[in-house]
Amino acid sequence: MNIDWAALGQVSVVSLVATVAIVGVFTLGIVGTSARRHPQADGAEGATVTEAPTALARALATVCFAVSAAVVAYGIYLIVA
Repeated sequence: MNIDWAALGQVSVVSLVATVAIVGVFTLGIVGTSARRHPQADGAEGATVTEAPTALARALATVCFAVSAAVVAYGIYLIVA
C-alpha cells in the first residue's frame, strides 16, 4: 500500500481551513441576530438596556446563514457525487 502524504496533507489543511471559515461565518450570523446589552445611562449598578438587532444586522446574518447552508450543501454534493 502506498500513501501519498503530500495529498493527505493538502486535504487535511483544506479541511481545517474550510471548517474554521464555515464556523466563523455561522458565528457571525449568530452575532448578527443576538440582542445587544448596554449599561444604563444613569449608572445604576447592574442595570442594562437591551437593544434588538437592526434590520441591516439581521439581513447580514441571513446572508451568513445562507452561505453556511450553501457550503454544507456543496460538501454533501461532493460526497454523494
